[in-house]
Amino acid sequence: MPKSKFIPLNQYIEYPVDHMRSRSLELYTEMKRRRSVRQFSERKIPRDIIDNCLKTASTAPSGANLQPWHFVVVSDPEIKMKIHTEAEAVEHDFYHDDSTKKWVEDLEHLGTSEQKPFLLTAPYLIVIFAQRHGINSSGETRKHYYVKESVGIATGMLITAIHNAGLVSLTYTPGKMGFLNKILARSTNEKPYMILVVGYPEDGTLVPEIKKKSLEEIVTYF
Repeated sequence: MPKSKFIPLNQYIEYPVDHMRSRSLELYTEMKRRRSVRQFSERKIPRDIIDNCLKTASTAPSGANLQPWHFVVVSDPEIKMKIHTEAEAVEHDFYHDDSTKKWVEDLEHLGTSEQKPFLLTAPYLIVIFAQRHGINSSGETRKHYYVKESVGIATGMLITAIHNAGLVSLTYTPGKMGFLNKILARSTNEKPYMILVVGYPEDGTLVPEIKKKSLEEIVTYF
């Protein structure tokens, strides 16, 4: 294995403490406005904006820096229709299965249902795949490490970038997502992680009134 090359940390910027405090508060204030929405406008979004958001996600840390993710950006109406048809079939089973009855009840306050029209109306569906292992051009496999953690971090950064750009998103995870590999022609070494629905909110969009846990509830200091 070749010896690692190290370079100076020349892009780090240290801010005065007061500036750090204001920057941290500004980001919190901005992200506190973020909401998941289910009502999307059909308005188009320039592709370079989505590219910038994806490039932001690609800066995420990952196990051994192997970057075990792949993003499939879907805007083609026919492909969106195929995803919509398969997803609603999965959702019908989920909403009518006795084994998931409690889960469905817990979702009631969010106003979800087995109908997923946002898969058709939103201009972009970003389907995130987690690569169980890598495959090089010769067909050889390479083990990936901390795949779920790495992809989760990248996804969080993508959601943040989308909000920062002035768009809205929805994290959508149907119970069974194997159909995405077939529709999007992805290898079996890739597991669907999430569909991130991206766009502008429809005029008059409503969101559920919810509360986040307080800092005291989620943090312990020693």
